[in-house]
Amino acid sequence: MDIDGIETFLAIAELGSFTHAARRLHRSQPAISRRLEIVEHELGAPMFERLRGRARLTEAGRMFLPHAEAALASLRDGRAAVRGLQAGIEGALSLALVGTLADTHVIDALRAFAAQSAQVRLQLRTASSREVTDLVRRGEATLGLCYHRVDLPELVSLDGGEEKLLVVAAPAHRLAGRRVRHAHLLAGERWVGFPSAPGGQDSGQTLVRQLVRAGLGDADVTPIDSLTAQKRLAQAGFGLALVPESSVREELRQGVLVALDIPAMQTTVPITAIHRRNGYLSAAAKGLLVLLTTGKSNGRSNGRSRPIPAWKSSVRRATVGL
Repeated sequence: MDIDGIETFLAIAELGSFTHAARRLHRSQPAISRRLEIVEHELGAPMFERLRGRARLTEAGRMFLPHAEAALASLRDGRAAVRGLQAGIEGALSLALVGTLADTHVIDALRAFAAQSAQVRLQLRTASSREVTDLVRRGEATLGLCYHRVDLPELVSLDGGEEKLLVVAAPAHRLAGRRVRHAHLLAGERWVGFPSAPGGQDSGQTLVRQLVRAGLGDADVTPIDSLTAQKRLAQAGFGLALVPESSVREELRQGVLVALDIPAMQTTVPITAIHRRNGYLSAAAKGLLVLLTTGKSNGRSNGRSRPIPAWKSSVRRATVGL
């Protein structure tokens, strides 16, 4: 089984369509079908159910999927390692991050990296936290930066600081401009937030946890899977939202949203830098990790003192000349 066959299988699995996979891989649909037939012949089982206009993984396909992802990521790591050896400190480095994080201490880290590593082409890709995790896990990005800690055995999670969360509302909200010392004043308020996964560490769970702590465990929460939609609904007076400060700076400046002063709802969300546990990290990648994980969040120290491992210290010294 060659890399083309694995890439074909994964493209169909991700896109759910032979036609879309062919378009992504710049191949004809018959060529895509032939590639998959070779994979299925070698594995001795069909990987997809062919439905009208789409393809769905069979049980065998679902079983093969994580192994195919790991194999392709390993091949990409090998390719990157060889190119890194040949290019020295030159080449490309891919970073996937949640878009709002570009308005935190991260921008200072990227600016410092650009100054120190002028020969490295940094490729940025924005996505949701879950998508960032998947991109790194599949080897499509070398490093990732997202909200919340990532607990997956194939990934290494590093502390990247934290960001303050704000309760935002429409400017005409009855509590705008007041300090809400007693959470019972929020009784009956409707909230919008990300869907939550029980037992998980995600934005939806953060909202639920804060509401429970404030004695508002029975609050009406409408699940909305888009941060932009949450902001627009809060702006329209549909409900309150608990969002990262960096994501609403412009709306607060324009006055289309206001931040409510609610001590009982004050909290932060952790920022996490991730990479594949067995993935190849060039000197440039290690240097960028140092900048991302030893900086400051929102221009302030995150308040936690943590020792810098020896490899980080050596990398930091090495990157001065990059």
